[in-house]
Amino acid sequence: MWRLLDEWWMHARLAQYPVAARLRDIWLVMGGRGSGKTRLGAEWVNALVRGFPPFAAHRYGRIALVGETLGDVREVMIEGPSGILAVSRGNRPRFEPSRRRLVWDNGAVAQVFSSEDPESLRGPQFEAAWCDEVAKWKDAEACFDMLQFGLRLGRRPMQLLTTTPKPVALIRKLVVRPDVTLTRMRTEENAANLAAGFLKAVERNYGGTRLGRQELDGELIEDRDDALWTREMIEVAAREGPAEALMRVVVAVDPPATGRRTSDACGMVVAGMAGDGTAWVLHDGTLRAAKPEMWARQAVALYHRFEADAIVAEVNQGGDMVASVIATVDPAVAVKPVRANRGKWVRAEPVAALYTQGRVRHAGRFPQLEDEMCDFGPDGLSGGRSPDRVDALVWAITELLLGRKGTPRIRDFS
Repeated sequence: MWRLLDEWWMHARLAQYPVAARLRDIWLVMGGRGSGKTRLGAEWVNALVRGFPPFAAHRYGRIALVGETLGDVREVMIEGPSGILAVSRGNRPRFEPSRRRLVWDNGAVAQVFSSEDPESLRGPQFEAAWCDEVAKWKDAEACFDMLQFGLRLGRRPMQLLTTTPKPVALIRKLVVRPDVTLTRMRTEENAANLAAGFLKAVERNYGGTRLGRQELDGELIEDRDDALWTREMIEVAAREGPAEALMRVVVAVDPPATGRRTSDACGMVVAGMAGDGTAWVLHDGTLRAAKPEMWARQAVALYHRFEADAIVAEVNQGGDMVASVIATVDPAVAVKPVRANRGKWVRAEPVAALYTQGRVRHAGRFPQLEDEMCDFGPDGLSGGRSPDRVDALVWAITELLLGRKGTPRIRDFS
């Protein structure tokens, strides 16, 4: 009886344990971070090796394990806290790192492969495959194609693809294929197995954003076709931080329009320029401010925190009031007023081009700013919202890389 209670079917959620007859030969599971994707993959392999329904009607003996890198396969899929070794019961496999394989006493073998080397899948043959974090694969389509040619053994070759969704070409193709069963899992569905406070923290920071919908709700967030920025551009731009001292730093402020209720957010972005001419986005300090003094205090605080050279503030809406309200907080702060004489899209185009050229980096992830960037089209943001964060970003990068620059000051944040 205790063995039955220990089996996964006593603990799994319905999304992780569907009826086998409803599963097609390719099962794509798109889930948020911590939603139970890895546990599902490990239990799926365990069930196939043992011939346990509902996943298998017979025992499977040749399985491929494919991850982004060989290290990911070992550290997540095999030896991780929810990996194959951790969930195995009864017939526990032996991991042979030198031969890149798992071996079970009943003769079943699971071989390890990396998406970085699609050619390694040319030759071996399998009855099943577990592919993890497919949306992150280095050479996704080539790797997936090579795998299909190797799934040629047994009565019913099957494959399970687990991933946090990203709008890459392979995922786009798979979600519309008629031979693919698609399952979505949200992070909050697995709350019982996550650290206390984790969900509250990520929901507070990312809830409602496009990044949150992707990373927590497992949604496939497509890029807006006419947007100036794409998720891929931002992924390329994201770095841990500038490796060298910054020559110039500015705090760009896009004050909210007075008397408007459609947007009371004050766009505020801190950016710096490195010696190689690359701009670094350092901080998104955008806030909703009921009074001008609130965003002025925030701007001045960021000015001192990042040892900025100037606060670059758009004055179209507030005129002299913008500089005046900042002066009431700290009269010593250098304020550079800028006035928009062209539309937002026209002003943003050259900045987006700098991203394409690799001249703008992000020193971290700024989910709400990224959401606006990827939703910014010729008619602004979808739903008529004001692109406060994008406006501030454009002013900052324009000042650093496209405008006239003041005398640089060396500062080092390392």
